Amino acid sequence: MAPANVTAKRSGGGGKSGNQSYQEKEKPRQIRDSNITAAKAVCDAIRTSLGPRGMDKMIQSGNGDVTITNDGATILKQMQVLHPAAKLLVDLAKAQDIEAGDGTTTVVVITGSMLDAANKLLDKGIHPTIISESFQKATAKAVEILNDMSIHVELSDRESLLKSATTALSSKIVSQHSMLLAPLAVDAVMKVIDPAVDTNVNLKDIKVMKQLGYAYFGYS
Repeated sequence: MAPANVTAKRSGGGGKSGNQSYQEKEKPRQIRDSNITAAKAVCDAIRTSLGPRGMDKMIQSGNGDVTITNDGATILKQMQVLHPAAKLLVDLAKAQDIEAGDGTTTVVVITGSMLDAANKLLDKGIHPTIISESFQKATAKAVEILNDMSIHVELSDRESLLKSATTALSSKIVSQHSMLLAPLAVDAVMKVIDPAVDTNVNLKDIKVMKQLGYAYFGYS
């Protein structure tokens, strides 16, 4: 955020009142609005692809190749984003894809909603530092709540793994074949781990070889 001036209104008795207003200069405000608008434009472009009722996007590259997908990371990768703030959302989706392998659309949509909420708070005269600190406190609380409501799944529990894999495929274009693909995915994972010893999976040990007309799930 750009530097800003903070002024305090004084009460009739000469002491400070509890009301403080954040007065921003015109140039920093224009830059901030430009950044938020660019980021929200990227968010709005992929918002309709979120969830099981999300729509697929047809993307044509410069060389004429056509891609049909509802995966946020793939859509953002195909988009030609020039604005620095908008590129941050593209990098955010890539980081989410590398770290979790899913939730790329969700993380961008949430970020766009948070920027919209922050913009409304700024218009009310709340200082950016206060908004930033509040978001950090909310993040810590959200992580605490998610940890409390999470259910631990043992890697030896194949039934739970199948349910998780089937649920993950429900929003993909291959969702109608989830009953076939989910066991293949679970079996590929189980080939590279020892359920009695391992508590996590290194995704680099699993590779997918794409062939025209079919996909082969293997392990190294």
